[in-house]
Parts: sequence; structure tokens; C-alpha cells
Amino acid sequence: MSVYDMLHLDTGNTGFMLLCSSLVMLMTPGLAFFYGGLVGRKNVLSIMMQSFVSMGWTTVLWWLCGFSMCFSGDLKSGTDFAGIIGNFNWAFLRGITLSTPSPNDTIPMIVFCGYQMMFAIITPALITGAFANRVAFKAYMLFLTGWLLCVYFPFVHMVWGGGLLASWGVKDFAGGIVVHNIAGMAALASVLYVGKRRVVDKGLHSIPLVALGAGLLWFGWYGFNAGSEFRVDSITAVAFLNTDVAASFGAVAWLLVEWLNSRKPHFLGLLTGGVAALATITPAAGYVSPSVAALIGTVAGIVCYYAVALKNRLKWDDALDVWGVHGVGGMLGIILLGIFASTAWNPASTGGVDGLLRGNPGFFAIECIAVLISSAWAFLFTLFMLWLIDRITPVKVTAIAEEIGLDAELHGEQAYTVEV
Repeated sequence: MSVYDMLHLDTGNTGFMLLCSSLVMLMTPGLAFFYGGLVGRKNVLSIMMQSFVSMGWTTVLWWLCGFSMCFSGDLKSGTDFAGIIGNFNWAFLRGITLSTPSPNDTIPMIVFCGYQMMFAIITPALITGAFANRVAFKAYMLFLTGWLLCVYFPFVHMVWGGGLLASWGVKDFAGGIVVHNIAGMAALASVLYVGKRRVVDKGLHSIPLVALGAGLLWFGWYGFNAGSEFRVDSITAVAFLNTDVAASFGAVAWLLVEWLNSRKPHFLGLLTGGVAALATITPAAGYVSPSVAALIGTVAGIVCYYAVALKNRLKWDDALDVWGVHGVGGMLGIILLGIFASTAWNPASTGGVDGLLRGNPGFFAIECIAVLISSAWAFLFTLFMLWLIDRITPVKVTAIAEEIGLDAELHGEQAYTVEV
């Protein structure tokens, strides 16, 4: 009997998931370009390197123990640790062979492992925009390690790996809690702990670079959301369409609101609104109709715009608006999922559920509770971890390093060798 017979492998699903894995991988360089354009010229390489190094180090951790902590064991069978993290049976990816079934047995476990690894890579990289220009690279590497082990991996298991929140009935199609909310709340904690920049950038140095990054993110997000169905079917298609519809409505909504307030249509606002809406539709992409996706995108563009305005009024130095875009977007998406989820677009037989508007207030309550738990955990642990790292090595760079720029001072490199 062949491996294909044993696992019911489908070459179409397997090929699709490999493509989606590649798209999600592309999002991390896209994020590096997006953030790189938003900072000043003397800190471009520093912020980009923080994204790119996650591609390397997170993969190492994923192989060592991350995949096992996320997806081995479950609460129902009593084979994990209190529903918080999995066991270590798959540490070093031992025991995973060509014939190991994945949660969807039409694709191999090795493909499932690779796809989920790409999510692990980009999630901590999102946080870096909040403390841009301020955090030493050594401290960041410790932060990256600790945050993955103690925040990201547990929430993947709790929501997607058969853990505690999954047992409550929490739904999160592609990462409203698991990616955006916890990253956004960690970003806010980082901003409050690290403090303000001593030397603030005179302005973003390259909007075209931001546009390139936003385009790569938007493109990769199709793999992020549609791939989270783990097969090719009608739900995959609606998740794909909802991704683009929400992003488009969010981009236009932010553009119009900012236009009304500043009297000028800003390209940066259009790009930021699109990313905010992408973060917001992520948890709901496979559970709602395209019309609801349009509403979610519109609400995201408006609410996230005012969240950033609130951040500015409170004088939080979230340099690249990670909390306002990803934290608020992820939180908003989970709440709206609790309201608008519909089994007409994802039947109960395939994991769908009805939300508040379809007579299920219990699901809405569970989604709100999950947001509160994830927000508190990510925020408080990040504060504690930064405090602990500060006991080992200084988290914040010196005033001289800020003045010279982290590219030259920490890395001995420059993004631009010729002045223009």
C-alpha cells in the first residue's frame, strides 16, 4: 500500500498548501519592506533585519520544540499540559514521517508543519514596528525566543492545537487571536516598557518602499487566509474573496476618513487601511459572507484610524502603529466574528458556527472572553519578559546609538552608501 493510499493524500490540496506556505513566507520580507520604508534612513537595515532574522531563528525553534509544543497532544485525550501547550513527542520533528497524518489527512504532516511555521515566523516580527529604533539586537533575540516559547506557542495550541480555548468553542480562522491580537498587545507592552525614542525620525524615508511591502503583504495574505482551510473547497474560495473585499473596503475607508480630517488624500493612509482591514478579516475570513467582509473592512478602516489617533493623543511612542493596526484589528475581528459568523457560509459539519445575529450569544461571549484572556496574557507576560531581559542585557540602546542610527552603531552597515 502506498503512502497516498494510507493518508488519502490529494495532490491538488497538497500543491495548494505548498503554494500557500510560500505566500505566507513572502509576507515576512513584505513586512520588512513595509517597516523599512516607515523608519528613517539610518535605521532601515536594523528594522528589516529584525524581520529577516525571525525567518532563521524561528525556524530553528520550530524544529527544536515549537511544532511539538503547538500541535502534539490535546486536552480532550489528556495528552497535553493542561490544555496550555502540547507535549514534546514531536521535538526535533522526530516521529514525523511521510505517512504521518495531519489534521487534514489529504495533506502530509510535513506540509502542515511547514505552513504553520510561516505563521510563527511573521507573528513576532509584527511586534518590532512598535519599538523601532530603540531595542538592542541582543535583547531582541532574547525577546524573540522567550515570546515564541511563552506566548505564541501556547496560544497556537490553545486555539488551533486542541487546547483549552478550542475546547470552549473558540474560533479563529487564520489568526485574529493567535497572530494579530497577541502581537498588538505585546507591542503596546513593549512601547510602555521601553519608553519613547530620544531621537525621533524626521519622517518616513520611502513611501514607495512601504507600498512594495504593503503589496507583498496583501498578496501573501491570500495564502494566509485561504490556506487556513487546509484544502481547496468553496470555503477556501470565500476566504480568498473575503480577504480582498475587506482589504479594499478598509483601504478606502481609511483614505476617506483621513482625507476628511487632513484635507488631503494620503497614499500612506490607503496602504495602512488595507493592512488594518486584512488583520481584522483574518479571524472571520472563512466564516462570513462577502457582504459582511465588506462591512468588517469598512469598520476596520475607521476604527483602526481612530485607534492610531488615540495612541497619538496619549503620546504612546508606538513608532509604526502596531497596536492600532494589528492589536485593535485582531481584537475587532474576533468580536465581529462573534457577531456575524454564519453556518450559511461555513456549515457546522465543517467547523462553522452561528454568531450573535443568528441567535447564538454564547459564541459571542466566548469570543470576547478569549480576546480578554489573550490580551492580558500577551501584555503582562511581555512586560515581565522585557524586565527579565533587562536584568541580563540592556533592552534599550544608548542615546549615542539612537543619534548615530542602529544600522551603523549595532550592525556596522548602511542602507544607502551614496547620499541623494
